[in-house]
Amino acid sequence: MKAAVVTSFTEPLEIQQRDVPEPGPGEVLIRLETCGLCHTDIHAAHGDWPVKPSPPFVPGHEGVGIVEKLGDGVTSRTIGDRVAIPWLGYACGECRYCIDGRETLCENQRNSGYSVDGAFAEYAVASARYVVQVPEGISPIEAAPLTCAGVTTYKALKVAHIVPTERVAIFGIGGLGHLAVQYGRIMGGSVIAVDVEDAKLDLAKDLGAEHVVNAAKGDPVEAIREIGGADVALVLAASPRVFEQAFASLNRGGRLICVGLPADQEMSVSIFDTVIKGLSIIGSIVGTRQDLAEVFALHAAGHTRIIAETRPLEGVNDAIAEVLAGKVPARLVFEY
Repeated sequence: MKAAVVTSFTEPLEIQQRDVPEPGPGEVLIRLETCGLCHTDIHAAHGDWPVKPSPPFVPGHEGVGIVEKLGDGVTSRTIGDRVAIPWLGYACGECRYCIDGRETLCENQRNSGYSVDGAFAEYAVASARYVVQVPEGISPIEAAPLTCAGVTTYKALKVAHIVPTERVAIFGIGGLGHLAVQYGRIMGGSVIAVDVEDAKLDLAKDLGAEHVVNAAKGDPVEAIREIGGADVALVLAASPRVFEQAFASLNRGGRLICVGLPADQEMSVSIFDTVIKGLSIIGSIVGTRQDLAEVFALHAAGHTRIIAETRPLEGVNDAIAEVLAGKVPARLVFEY
C-alpha cells in the first residue's frame, strides 16, 4: 500500500510502499477512501508538542473508509461498513474518565496518527470499538472533516453551555472555524467570527455569522466590545496572543474555550478579572464517540455544510505548505 510517512521532524513526509497491515484481536482493517489534513497532523510531523510521536509513523486522524477484514473477537463491525477513524483511536474503557463519559481524558488512550499509525495511507488498522459508523448519505469527502474538525468544535461549544442569544466569538475561521460557526448557530448563539482574512470572514457570514471582525485591520477586543462583548470565546488559532485577546473580549460570566495548541504554550490573563468578572477558562480536547455520532447525525439531517478541497496523497507536503501559508479556505482532504 501507499503511505505518507514521517521519518524525521525536520524532513518532508515520504511517500512509501508498505505492506498492508493485518488487524489484531479487536481490530478491523479499513481500506481508506479519504483523510482530512488537520493542523494537528502538521504539529505531529514537526514534533511541536512536549509529548512527541516516534518516527517513523503515519499521521492522519480524519480517516474514512470501508471495513475489509475483521480481527479475532470483533462482533461490533461488519465487512463493508463505512467507518471513521478519529483522533481517539483507543481508550481503556475501565478508568473513571471512560466510565463517566470523558473517554477523551483516558490516560491509557492511543491516538490515531500520533501514537499509532493513522490514515495517511491506503489501508489502516483501528480498534473496532473506537471507529464510528458513517451514516448513509454522507460522502467520504464530507465525513473526513467532521471526524476531527467537526467533533472538536462541536464538543468545545457543548462544554461552553451556550444559552440561546448569547454572543459566541469564534477566533480562527478555517477547517475547524467554519464548522464552529455553524454549531454556534445551531446551539442558539449569536456568532461573531474573528479572522485576519476577509475571504474567510465572508465565508463565515455565508455560514451564519451575524458579525465579523478582521483582527488585521483593528483591535478585535475593542471591536467585540462595541458589539456588546462575548459571552463565549472559542479559540482555534494557534497563537497565545489570540487567546489573550479572546479572554479580554469576554463579558462578566464569560467562558474562554481553549482548543488551539500553539507551540508556544504560555498565555497571560488577569487573575483579578477572572475572579471579579466570574470568568471561566475551559480546555476542550476533541470529542467522544457519542459526540461524533451526533455530529454525523446533524450533517445527515442537512444542518451543516462542509467546505473542503481534495488533494492526492502524493501532494501531502504541498498541502501542508498550503495550510501553513493560510491559502486554504477551510479543509483539505486527501482522496485515495
